[in-house]
Amino acid sequence: MNDKANAQTLGRREIVQSLDREFARLHLRSCTAIENTPAEVLYSPATSTGTRSLPSVGENVLRCAAAVEQTFGGITSSLWDDPFEWTLPEYLTTPAKLLEHLAEVEMTRQRAFSSFDDDACLLKHVAMPSGETCPLVELLLETLVRAAGYQGRALAQIQS
Repeated sequence: MNDKANAQTLGRREIVQSLDREFARLHLRSCTAIENTPAEVLYSPATSTGTRSLPSVGENVLRCAAAVEQTFGGITSSLWDDPFEWTLPEYLTTPAKLLEHLAEVEMTRQRAFSSFDDDACLLKHVAMPSGETCPLVELLLETLVRAAGYQGRALAQIQS
């Protein structure tokens, strides 16, 4: 009987664990990007083919982290403000400081994920700052896509 209960318990968090892994991978890729970017290049704006400059590697990684922090801050403490407003590059001037900030965001994310009991909780509706609600899974997927987009821009700049 215990084997059956254990098998049911394992399957009950399959989606939660999958999302948890994807957010953890996002975090690791951001850390690797920062570790592989020279400090003098971290906040140097990239130029596009036109005259407009694009956000730097550091700014894009910060925006990626801000998307994650905003969602999980909202879930855990109803703080839905955009963290990018107070995590300005002027305060995170070195790769070490930026990595420290990424670790804090990751801890917030992990704390939220530890509260997700099973896959069924992903269907619960979350109140958004707009007053509307959406299923938790929708919010998590939207956050993952948005954060990955910012991260992709940072990684593309490193590659070029």
